[in-house]
Amino acid sequence: MRRIHISSALSALLLAVVLFVLGGILHPGFANYGLVINILRLAAFLGIVAIGQTLVIISGGEGIDLSVGAVVTLGAIIIYRFTNGHNELFLPALLLALGVGALIGLINGIGVTALRIPPLVMTLGMTGVVQGLILAVTQGQMIGDAPPFITDLVSGSLILGIPGVLPLWIIIGLGTWLLLERTRYGKHLFAIGVNRATALLSGVRVSLVVVLTYTLSGLLAALGGVILLGYTHRVFLNLGEQYTLPSVAAVVVGGTLLAGGVGGYGGTMAGALVLTVLTSLLTTVQLPEALRMIVYGVVLLLLLAVYGRQRRLRA
Repeated sequence: MRRIHISSALSALLLAVVLFVLGGILHPGFANYGLVINILRLAAFLGIVAIGQTLVIISGGEGIDLSVGAVVTLGAIIIYRFTNGHNELFLPALLLALGVGALIGLINGIGVTALRIPPLVMTLGMTGVVQGLILAVTQGQMIGDAPPFITDLVSGSLILGIPGVLPLWIIIGLGTWLLLERTRYGKHLFAIGVNRATALLSGVRVSLVVVLTYTLSGLLAALGGVILLGYTHRVFLNLGEQYTLPSVAAVVVGGTLLAGGVGGYGGTMAGALVLTVLTSLLTTVQLPEALRMIVYGVVLLLLLAVYGRQRRLRA
């Protein structure tokens, strides 16, 4: 498992380097320092949103959280409206946003475990519920402002033009690695991803771990929305929608199997970088957004084909 995980992450990083070189060939100046920093910044947003997706996919059971995009938008809206540009209100608004995201994830987890609703159906339905709530509360009007604290933290330059979101991403990434590799929860998560029946017989509280995983996914998606607000400074009704499919693709590109039980967040970070470089390259050659989304889908389908072979080998 460890050997597959490491090789997948390194392969993704090598692919990102190849795409950088290809971009430099197709468009001189593509790999200049300023553009590289901006690509890393954008990769950080996708990588942070994909944290919860990584946990859900590792848990197995055909788990994919399609509600992350809606929760990202909701988390950003809560900060935007409740703080209205005031730093002193940021902490309570942050706690509220994380709490609401966790509650949504908790409902997803209960639906998957207690009601035995397929994860895709449950999280897709929750997406509609969250989007409806957003429209009902906001009436389509985004009133408020981003607090200077989060905009300075995320978009401000620390040293050599490096934005604050990059070290923040590294810190969150290390925390996620510790959660997966050094805690009982992480060991149980991999165990239920490999075989839930065996994990249950081994004393793992499978339903509790699954519910906790979806709860963390909702919480981390809301955190992603808060951090994304620090970059956009504004909120849009579809702010997080663009991260739903890429968050799944980043996890798969990073080597985490959709069958569950194999993977890690290091690979997801590399996958986020690959997809961001790919998007930047497609933008540089002036491909329309629709075609870029098609490329995302084609890449994901190709990786699903590879995943199918790996699942048969595991069986």
